[in-house]
Amino acid sequence: MIKSQITLKQLEAFAFVVDTGTFRAAAAALGTTQPNISARITALETALDVSLLIRDAGSVRLTVDGERLLLKTRDVLWAGEALIVEAGRQELIEETLRLGVTELVACTWLQRFLRLMRDAYPKLRIQLEVDLSIAIDARLMEGQLDLALQTGPFKSKSFASDALGQERYCWAANSDVIKAVGTAPSLAALFEQTILTHAKHTQACAALHSIAAEQGLRRDRIVHSSALSACVPMVLEGLGAAMLPERLVAAEIAAGDLHLIQTDWLPEPLSFFARYAPARSARFVGKAAEIAHVAMQPQ
Repeated sequence: MIKSQITLKQLEAFAFVVDTGTFRAAAAALGTTQPNISARITALETALDVSLLIRDAGSVRLTVDGERLLLKTRDVLWAGEALIVEAGRQELIEETLRLGVTELVACTWLQRFLRLMRDAYPKLRIQLEVDLSIAIDARLMEGQLDLALQTGPFKSKSFASDALGQERYCWAANSDVIKAVGTAPSLAALFEQTILTHAKHTQACAALHSIAAEQGLRRDRIVHSSALSACVPMVLEGLGAAMLPERLVAAEIAAGDLHLIQTDWLPEPLSFFARYAPARSARFVGKAAEIAHVAMQPQ
């Protein structure tokens, strides 16, 4: 029996230092201090009588023993979590899920996801980052996020990418703009108005610029907003016709404040994925990906 010579906190510290790359980052992820992380790993190395990590300036790397024992460390951590789940005591999981989402998720189904997660893991803390998909992808690769709910393309193929669903685009405008263009104008007729949409680097906006160039339409009519939440008030005020994800303006359309425009072109739907690293993540991260799939579905 190992009794109290080795603790789950020591094993957790070891795994997090490896995953995040530094003692400081591991401390931040675990909500403790760098000296605490260092003390836990030193105690683990003393108990096992091995050197697990080589401490270089500003970084760490595994020793041969560290590489071998890291796999067993993860097995123990997963087994501890599995024991809690099997006992039906998910409220004992008082960990932090570092979650990255795009703004569209934050503006639409994030609240439902958070509610379902609270039901499944009452004491799980969620540390949320809302950013562009490319920035979320970079943070995931750096080990600074546990789970990303985002769109592609992705720089790294080494993460699980569970398909969540698609978000369709639509054209919408208020009554004043509808009077000017009608309910079923051509794309060329729409481009007589200001075109409101989201960030220029997105796949949909790249497609919009491409079709505009192909048809000889004035691309200077396109006004981009880096914040989707700021786009909707602009459409409501009649500053132009908008090409936006349909779910983003669904409430305004249902209320009659905005109206759908039927035209001859739309970009491809946005495909969303839950991305994480199964080989190193806690089991609740995979469960969170499953919950995200449920949360994204239309109610």
